[in-house]
Amino acid sequence: MIEPRGRRIAIDVGSVRIGVAVCDPDGILATPVETVRRAKDGSDVARIVSIVTEYEAVGIVIGLPRTLRGEEGAAVTEARRFGKQLSTALTDVPIEFSDERLTTVTATTALRASGVKARDARAVVDQAAAVAILQGWLDGHR
Repeated sequence: MIEPRGRRIAIDVGSVRIGVAVCDPDGILATPVETVRRAKDGSDVARIVSIVTEYEAVGIVIGLPRTLRGEEGAAVTEARRFGKQLSTALTDVPIEFSDERLTTVTATTALRASGVKARDARAVVDQAAAVAILQGWLDGHR
């Protein structure tokens, strides 16, 4: 079991959308929450803060989209920047980063295999990627 007990929120930071997932209080299963549209006015950060508060999360896991070689590019820089914005708004909730190579590709493949059309998948692929990030983190901390 993960210590301390409680829900964790995973975030898949994209350039257009942010996927959000949550786990149960025992840290066993990750499920999708919603997709938040990126915004320059900070409303995306405010929405994530609202979700963290609503679920009474004890921690946040943000995916780091490293390259297949493990290098950090612009997407990792953006994920870290978003994490910094969140940490300023949520001073009492610890934030950590987790390697998330290929989670979006895996999520897209799984959605297509389950019959979801590419056009319809855009709305939920970021949530599915956040679920993959969180489930991988949970499994790695058991």
